[in-house]
Amino acid sequence: MNIECVQCKGRNFCGRTFCPLITKISAQKKANLNLKKDYFGEAPSIFVGRYGYPDVNVGFLSTEDYTEQDAPIDWTIKGYDIQKIIDLRTQLINSNFKANIKSFDEKLIDMGKEVAMATKPVDVEINLEKKPEFSLTFNQDIMPHGPSTKLKKAEITENPKIPTKVDKITSDTDLKAEQGLSTLFKKGFDEHYLKDILSIGNLGTKEKRRMVPTRWAITAVDDTLGKDIFKEIREYNEISDFKAYFGGNLGNYFLILMFPEVWSYELFEMHVDSQKYMHDVEGFNGRTSYATETAGGYYACRLAILERFKHEKRQGFALALRFITNDYWAPLGVWVVREAVRNAMRSKPVLFETKEKMLEYAKKIFKKKFSYELNLILKNSKLLHEHKTQKKLWEF
Repeated sequence: MNIECVQCKGRNFCGRTFCPLITKISAQKKANLNLKKDYFGEAPSIFVGRYGYPDVNVGFLSTEDYTEQDAPIDWTIKGYDIQKIIDLRTQLINSNFKANIKSFDEKLIDMGKEVAMATKPVDVEINLEKKPEFSLTFNQDIMPHGPSTKLKKAEITENPKIPTKVDKITSDTDLKAEQGLSTLFKKGFDEHYLKDILSIGNLGTKEKRRMVPTRWAITAVDDTLGKDIFKEIREYNEISDFKAYFGGNLGNYFLILMFPEVWSYELFEMHVDSQKYMHDVEGFNGRTSYATETAGGYYACRLAILERFKHEKRQGFALALRFITNDYWAPLGVWVVREAVRNAMRSKPVLFETKEKMLEYAKKIFKKKFSYELNLILKNSKLLHEHKTQKKLWEF
């Protein structure tokens, strides 16, 4: 059995003498008994790797019997735990082949495009070079999946169900990728679906179309959709009240503090077993570089917060505090952050008359729920310091 595990991106958050991840999935060895070299199955998704870029592995994620193996939003709604999600994801085989990011004249790439655009898993016939052996790959940003093995031959055995709106957008080679993503998002297609369409090279102007590694596509979608919403909220004249939202998902908890300011955003990430923290920030004009410390979670969290500001038709300064408990014992991907923040933003906010009262509340809730002293975090907040020293427009 091969298990690749990343431990909080090497940040040594865990500090344990054993790995609960290895312990909990060791029983999955029995999956080897059911793996086949050739099979008929269903492919709900595609996966584009990043190693060897621009020559990357492109894979069909497929399983003989599809039962929610690729449905993160449904998992959240139904309250699936980590073990349930891992059990589902181990059933997905990544049958892959090598391709250049600009090679769109291959039959397998065309198949990948159809699988990516389909709103339901596509029936496929898969022939592998050899029988796969059980493995489970984890990464902080992407969802885990089961064995990866080389594809010998693949065929789609049905007509994929591709929405007319999607077909129209992806066929428009004069439309920029950002415009395509924003249009489809407004039509009700979620981020998980959109990252596949972007990843396989289905969006963008003709000369710029290319495949995008799945890990990068996830962040690109969150970033693009967030920036699109930001263009709208920065025009709002109303600003937020002092209020706090609290909620979480799968052992990830978020306290979102909102201040009556123009748009700005700061994220701190903390773990129960470490005094270290990760941190990224942006002001009213946004970022000009990648959020290297909090990475993809930064953009997923920002999107969910921007959605709330848009719903309220206000703008403000959002201070996001993420606390990771030991209940989150295996990394499942950035979607966990996005849905955790959305859960928080759906909660009833606690309103405050002043900033000081709200910050005292933040300290108390972290102390009570996590036995964590928040003073150092708040002291090192760049935006709290800036807003403390800068005059407001209404003070002139």
